[in-house]
Amino acid sequence: MAVSVLDMSVSVDGYVAGPNDGPGNPGGDGFTLHDWALAPEGDFRGSGVAGKLMDEIREAGAVVSGRRTAEQADHWGGVHHGEGVPVFVLSHRQPDPSVAKYPLISYVNDGIESAMAQAKAAAGDRHVHVIGARTAQRALEAGVLDEIQIHQVPVLFGGGRRLFEVLPSRVTLEIVRVIDTPEATHIRYRVRR
Repeated sequence: MAVSVLDMSVSVDGYVAGPNDGPGNPGGDGFTLHDWALAPEGDFRGSGVAGKLMDEIREAGAVVSGRRTAEQADHWGGVHHGEGVPVFVLSHRQPDPSVAKYPLISYVNDGIESAMAQAKAAAGDRHVHVIGARTAQRALEAGVLDEIQIHQVPVLFGGGRRLFEVLPSRVTLEIVRVIDTPEATHIRYRVRR
């Protein structure tokens, strides 16, 4: 069965986006949280720790994303992880009709449990890549998130959008792996139930 893994870059003070984050300014002013994964020319790194971690992310069999994240990324041009990887976008509203041009993008309007079940079924024995702060909070609340991988970047934003702004109760985690690099500390947790 597929395992769902939240995978997010975050500042030391818990932000996934800085001030003034929005469609015209994804990530907010001075956004640097993905720099750990980028080569100098702007492409994703293909080697080293960052390359290995990016390969893990790309091995997903499905993606669950929040609407805000998907729309800010313009639905990744319809291809988030490569050919054939479906993306399930959690939303209470119907998508803009332009999304129809992306056959791998599906909007799910009946809750996180449904989105995760559809993604796990689509992923088969591969993992489900989960992204988005509000999506993560909903998945934890519903008990459908299995693991959390945080790429903690050595920066303090002091404001913006927090990854875990509101949780309904305490969530206990078990550390599975820690990889420390100068650009980020990569911590993978298992959600204890």
